[in-house]
Amino acid sequence: MVGAVILAAGKSQRMGAPKLLLRIKGKRIIEWVVDSFKGVVDELVVVLGYNPESLIPTLEKLGTRWVVNENYREGMVSSFKKGLEQLKNYDAVFLALGDQPFVDRDFLVKAIDAWKRGAKIVSPSYKGKKGHPVLFDRSLFDEILALKKNEFIRDVIHKHGEDHRVIETGEWAVTDLDTPESLQALREKS
Repeated sequence: MVGAVILAAGKSQRMGAPKLLLRIKGKRIIEWVVDSFKGVVDELVVVLGYNPESLIPTLEKLGTRWVVNENYREGMVSSFKKGLEQLKNYDAVFLALGDQPFVDRDFLVKAIDAWKRGAKIVSPSYKGKKGHPVLFDRSLFDEILALKKNEFIRDVIHKHGEDHRVIETGEWAVTDLDTPESLQALREKS
């Protein structure tokens, strides 16, 4: 079984508003993210942190499982660990970003296929820059869960470079939304 952990714990400080509730083409950003994984993975968990009450009604409407990371200030690793704990019996889990609305479902299928053929880590790449979501094999879960505050997911990726497959894909893989300008640019492109 394949799962997905969607990180949605940040403050959205540079955006100036809860960015995952902002809309693109009439749909909230978090809805775009959740919908891109539905039907491809067996289960997904959204990890909340700062002001979780703002997102919970939308997630409940979507029928999406969520968990709150009380330690969200510690960063992405702590949030991924919190979500991964919910899916640790899965065979592989995607690490996805909540502010990446246009994840290509075709990439998700290709990533799962590469994993089934033996890759332990699968990442998308655009013009040589690696992005998200990243798929991790179950054999790496304990190592990820053991990461300390000053360690990063990329440390695990680098350590297992021989088992890492990179799939060239579109610009969406390296696009995230941090500022009103980045949101406006994405709205104009879509």
